[in-house]
Amino acid sequence: MTAAGAGAADRGAFRDPAFTANREAPVHRWVPWIAGFSRQFVQDALARHLQAPGVVLDPFAGVGTTLLEADLAGHAAIGFEINPYAAFAARAKLAAHRLEPARLRTAAAAFEAFMAESRRSGRAPSASPPAAFRTRAPFYSPAVERKVLLAFDFMETLEAPVAALFRLAFAATMVGYSNYSYEPSLGRKASVGRPEVEDDDVAGAIAAKVRQMADDVAWYREDRANPERDDGRVLEESFFDGYAALDEASVDLLITSPPYLNNYHYNRNTRPHLYWLGFCATPGDTKHLEELNFGTYWQNARYEARIDLDPAIDDAEIRAALDEVRRRNPDKGVYGGNGWANYAARYFNDCARFAGGAARCLRPGATALVVIGNSILQGVPIPTDRFLAAIAAPRGFAVAGIHVPRETRVGSSIVESSVRAGKAAGGALYEAVVELRRL
Repeated sequence: MTAAGAGAADRGAFRDPAFTANREAPVHRWVPWIAGFSRQFVQDALARHLQAPGVVLDPFAGVGTTLLEADLAGHAAIGFEINPYAAFAARAKLAAHRLEPARLRTAAAAFEAFMAESRRSGRAPSASPPAAFRTRAPFYSPAVERKVLLAFDFMETLEAPVAALFRLAFAATMVGYSNYSYEPSLGRKASVGRPEVEDDDVAGAIAAKVRQMADDVAWYREDRANPERDDGRVLEESFFDGYAALDEASVDLLITSPPYLNNYHYNRNTRPHLYWLGFCATPGDTKHLEELNFGTYWQNARYEARIDLDPAIDDAEIRAALDEVRRRNPDKGVYGGNGWANYAARYFNDCARFAGGAARCLRPGATALVVIGNSILQGVPIPTDRFLAAIAAPRGFAVAGIHVPRETRVGSSIVESSVRAGKAAGGALYEAVVELRRL
C-alpha cells in the first residue's frame, strides 16, 4: 500500500501535526518555529501509548513541543537538540514553572519604565550589536537598533531566571521589528514587497510577550502533573553522539520529527537569534552545527563526486529512486541530479543511524512515532515515509503503520525551483506519521 493509501485508510489516527496549531497554546506560543508539530498531536500520542508515567524521548527536540507536553502529563522528558537557540528555548519553557508570574509582570513594568526614561533622557546604550553578524541590508534601522541595545542593557540588571525569559521574549519578537521576515526562509521584507521598518515599539513588543509568558507560567504551574518531580532534560548535542549515554531499553515512547528532505537550513535561518543571543560570535562558530546536522545540505553535497547509500541499506526501491535522481539533468553540473542524489543518500544513511539509536533506547514493545515529509528531487517523487519504514524494519522494528493526517503541506524550494528540481507530474507534498514498534 502506498503512503497516501495507508493514510487515507487511517487518517483519523492522529490530529494534524502542523505547528500552526500551537500559535495560541500556552507556553508553546512563546516561540514561532517553522519545523515544529502541534501539541494536540503529542497529546494524542501520549494518551494512546502511555497509560502510566514513563520516559518520553525526542531525538530532534526543536523548541520542545514533545518535551513540554510530556512534562505537563507527568512523564520524564528527554530531548536532544543541536541548535543552541532552540535548545535554549526548550530549556526556558521547561523551567518556567519555577518562576512566580508576579516577578515577570513586575519586570515587564520596570522594563517599560526604563525604556521610557531612556527615550526622554536620550540615554546612549552600553550594549553593542554582534560584530560579525552580517546581512545584505541592515537588519535593524538605527532607531530600532538603539532600542534593542537598550533592552539588552536592561536585561543585564535582571536575575538569571527572569533574564532568560526576557531574552526569549526578545528572540521571539526580534524579526518582527527587523527589515527581514520568514516567508518561509529568512529574507528581506523588501524582497517580498513589504516596507522596511524605520522605527517600531520594541519595548511594547517585548513587554507584551513577557506578560503573555507570565499568564502562561501561571497556567503551567497549575496544570503540571506531579509538580515535585524533576524538569525535562534538553541535551545540547547530536542524538547520534549522545544516545549511547542513555540507559539501554529505558525509553517508553519516542515522538519526533527529524529534518525533512527539503534542504531547509535551520541553522542559517536562526542566524539572527544565534548572534544576538550570544550563541555564536563568528561564522565559524556555526560550522560544526552543519556537520552535526541530520543528513547534510545540498550546498555541501553538490560538489562531491559521489555519495553512496550505505551498503547495509538493502532496499532496491530506495536505490532505484536515488539512481533515477542521479541520472537527471547532468548538463546542469552541480545543479543537476548528482548533487541531489548525494544529498538524499546522506539523508537516508542518517535514517539508518537514527533507527539503530532509537532501537537501542526503546524498551521492547515500545513505540516510536516519526513525523516526516516526503520530497520531490529533480522531478522524482521520494516517499520518505515509506523509505524510513523500510530502513527501520531490519533494525529492530515492526512497522505498525504509516498515517497521513494531512495530505498537503506548504511547498518547499526543492519542489518549486526549476533550477533545483521542477515538479513531478502528479506529485504532491504530504506529511506522514511513521509508527514503529520495537521488537
